[in-house]
Amino acid sequence: MAGTAYAQEVTVGLITKTETNPFFVKMREGAEAKAKELNLKLITAAGKFDGDNDAQVAAIENLISAGAKGFAIVPSDSKAIVPTIQKAKDAGLMVIVLDTPLDPMDAATATFATDNRKAGELIGKWAAGTLGDKAKDASIVLLDLATNQPTVDYLRDQGFMAGFGIDVKDPNKYGDETDPRICTHEISQGDQEKGRTAMENALQKCPNVNVVYTINEPAAAGAWEALKAVGKDDGSVLIVSVDGGCPGVANVKAGIIGATSQQYPLKMASMALEAIATGKLPEIDPKMGFFDTGATLVTDKPVAGVDSIDTAKGAELCWG
Repeated sequence: MAGTAYAQEVTVGLITKTETNPFFVKMREGAEAKAKELNLKLITAAGKFDGDNDAQVAAIENLISAGAKGFAIVPSDSKAIVPTIQKAKDAGLMVIVLDTPLDPMDAATATFATDNRKAGELIGKWAAGTLGDKAKDASIVLLDLATNQPTVDYLRDQGFMAGFGIDVKDPNKYGDETDPRICTHEISQGDQEKGRTAMENALQKCPNVNVVYTINEPAAAGAWEALKAVGKDDGSVLIVSVDGGCPGVANVKAGIIGATSQQYPLKMASMALEAIATGKLPEIDPKMGFFDTGATLVTDKPVAGVDSIDTAKGAELCWG
């Protein structure tokens, strides 16, 4: 636990999956800036690794004991954390989930997130449009997040497949599709080194891969390292991702990533702390069930019919 104390007694929290991922670093920066602006006491916490539910449970227990007014959380396990979320709500805390919706989503007071299915659809449509007629014979590797398939994981994965034109079967899980273009799903944990290992494993199964979907840009960077090591950094493999961090946008500019869907973590955290402090939520579309903080495709190779911005604009809006 790390705390930043301010003059007022109002305590709020931010719990992320890890301390090191640039997405969560920027989220914390947004929370710290908003806490300073509103004169709040901010307590931050994170898991030791992506998927560390126990650390997040302990962090929530600590916030309840500290008398916090509420907290924002990016859950590592969308289902397993729900009983502890309910305990916090029963204790009177406002709970705003960021980025990764709970399962069920309405277990939180509110959710502020990227429309992750849309983010996936954007990169799927871009990849299919880029390949054109070759899309029907694609060999696709998907570097996913975790074996427990948290919401952000299956939403992005399934969005990508739907955008590419693949029958996704159950839209709330991956791995049941029968399209022969899907060669393998591998687990990257959203980490660069683990992304490289996942891609190395995939190459044993899919030597003719020409499309790689990745859960985030660190995993994409690792995938590219593995492809480069076997001479497949020659443009024969399209890599697509989600995040829009500054390193990721730079990798799009360099041609390492073909396209990425940019999201806005600072906005998520800032809005969440303001909502907790004031007790007022923004208007949320009942059909979506969450407040959409936006997703924009970033590429220097636009495809007709798929809205996008270039890397120059993406660099103005990036984080990390």
